[in-house]
Amino acid sequence: MPQDKIIPFFRPSLTEAEIGEVVACLRSGWLTTGPKAKQFESKFAAAVGAKHAVAVNSCTAALHLAVEALGLHEGMAVLVPSMTFAATAEIVRYQGAIPILVDCDPLTFNLDLADAERKLADLRAGRLPATIPRDLPVVGIIPVHVSGLMMDLHAVHAFAQQHKLWMVEDAAHALPAAWRPNAKHAWQKCGENSSKVTCFSFYANKTITTGEGGMAITDDQAIADRMRMMSLHGLSHDAWDRYSGGKAWDYRIAAPGFKYNMTDLAAAIGIHQLARAEEMRLKRESLARRYCKSFADCDEFELPAWPENRIHAWHLFPIRLRLDKLTLDRNAFLHQLKSRGVGCSVHWRPLHLHPYYAETFGWRADNFPVATPLWERLVSLPLFPDMTDDELNHVVHVVLDICQEKRR
Repeated sequence: MPQDKIIPFFRPSLTEAEIGEVVACLRSGWLTTGPKAKQFESKFAAAVGAKHAVAVNSCTAALHLAVEALGLHEGMAVLVPSMTFAATAEIVRYQGAIPILVDCDPLTFNLDLADAERKLADLRAGRLPATIPRDLPVVGIIPVHVSGLMMDLHAVHAFAQQHKLWMVEDAAHALPAAWRPNAKHAWQKCGENSSKVTCFSFYANKTITTGEGGMAITDDQAIADRMRMMSLHGLSHDAWDRYSGGKAWDYRIAAPGFKYNMTDLAAAIGIHQLARAEEMRLKRESLARRYCKSFADCDEFELPAWPENRIHAWHLFPIRLRLDKLTLDRNAFLHQLKSRGVGCSVHWRPLHLHPYYAETFGWRADNFPVATPLWERLVSLPLFPDMTDDELNHVVHVVLDICQEKRR
């Protein structure tokens, strides 16, 4: 590997099929939401086993449309993991509601249902920060499948039913992923027979990409209709219907909606990315296996969890540094990686450690005894379908060298 070669944290996998579809879209003269978006929605719903799919311009938009359609508003609260990206909680704030942050499981980083139970008890007992009223009704839960490793959905559903909560899945990392309770059960795909709404991301570094984009899927016709209407200004029918000759030119504004629709240019990419989703997942899985084998004897960090009853999407490959065995901290480890040509990242600084959530709601580090120290150990290594042998070998070599040089 040349010394000046930088291995990116991610690189999108695009083929001539995607390029050709975009060119065809450009030549068609129809660039915004139209026939390609409709085709992508139909294929996506079929792929994940859902009745309805609504294509939008981001997973954030999908999540926002979902909670709006479910009637979330000021004076309500939703359980949200602290170990997640900004979008999962900010869409609750868009509606004027309050996210009740929940700690994470130390191995999977997914939402810890035991802590969710504690947070509900603390809310009722007035033990949460004083800015959160003890009589605040909690109406929903938004689990996140971190890195593409799905939660135990039976457990989440049971929890939601016990507490009379709706459930929206943040599946930004989890296409295609699946889970089952044990070998006697069939695999259940992410999005299949699941939550009120499941939301996926097609950002540039996701498991499939449209550059920017997202999808909301549901089996509920009324929720799908509301999300679709609100995704384009609350209009009574969309631009494709009005301008393609499918319906009359006139429209009615039924509600003050948003500008969240997906363009046909983006959908043109997505159609072929979706067709390759499992192929690309298998490539990422193969790379993850090679990482695990190469690092099996390294005692300076812990490898990602990989339960046998999960089909992992492998959006990320996060390692947990054992800082007591190293002479440098996580940030110095990242600097060493980057200085030696390895792109890397951290997923994530937990929400309670961001100024907005600490200052607005009074969350403290000790409210989250797992996530607070865990994030200081996290490093995400490069993992993408078209990663070459030389690139993977270089990452492995650099990581092992750093561990050897900085070993206590």
